[in-house]
Amino acid sequence: MKSFELKQDPPLTMVGCGILRKEVDLLIEKNRWNVHTYFLDSALHNYLNRLSDELNQALTEREQAGEKTVVFYGGCHPLMEHFLDEHHTCRTHGQNCIVMLLGYEAFMQELEKGAYFLVEDWALTWEPMITACFGTKLDVVREIFHSSHKYILALRTPCNGDFTSAAEAAARFVDLPLLWRDVGLEHLEGVLADAIQRRLAEES
Repeated sequence: MKSFELKQDPPLTMVGCGILRKEVDLLIEKNRWNVHTYFLDSALHNYLNRLSDELNQALTEREQAGEKTVVFYGGCHPLMEHFLDEHHTCRTHGQNCIVMLLGYEAFMQELEKGAYFLVEDWALTWEPMITACFGTKLDVVREIFHSSHKYILALRTPCNGDFTSAAEAAARFVDLPLLWRDVGLEHLEGVLADAIQRRLAEES
C-alpha cells in the first residue's frame, strides 16, 4: 500500500465506530498520522438514541479536553450532519463502514445480489447483538433477514484473526449461506486520509 503523507502539526482525535478499530489503528500507525483514536461500541447503529447520546458525549468530552476531533462514521444517524455542525467537525465520506472498506461500486454490486455484510467484530458478538435488536424468536429473526438478504458475505481484512467458526455460526443462526471476500485496506486508507486532511484544512 502506498502511504498518505499529510502535513500535520496539531494532533487530531478520531472519534468513531469501533467496527474497524484494528484497521483504522493499523493505517494510522503505517502512515504516522498524528491522530489518536476514541472508539464507540460497534452495535450503536442499532440504537439511534444511544448513538446520538454517546457520540455527542464523546465529542464534547474531547473538545473540553482541548482536542480537535474528526469523526469516523457513515450516515448512521439521521441527524449525523447536525451533530457534526454542532461540534464544528467533519466525518469520513461514505454511507457506512462497509462502503468505506469496499468502495461504493463493490458495495452496491454485493448489496444488489442480496448480501448481508459481516465483519469480524460483529461475527464475534453476533447472537447477543442480533437478539438484543430483533428479539429471541428465531423464526422472526430469520424472517427479517430472509426478507432482504440472500447470503452472508464475510469480509476478511489483513487485520483479522481466524473468525471462520464465528461467521459460520452467524450464518446458521439466520439460516443463510455464507460466502467470503478478502478485502485490502487501500480504499479505507484513502477515506481516512481525506477526512483528516479536510479537518486540518478547516483549522488553517
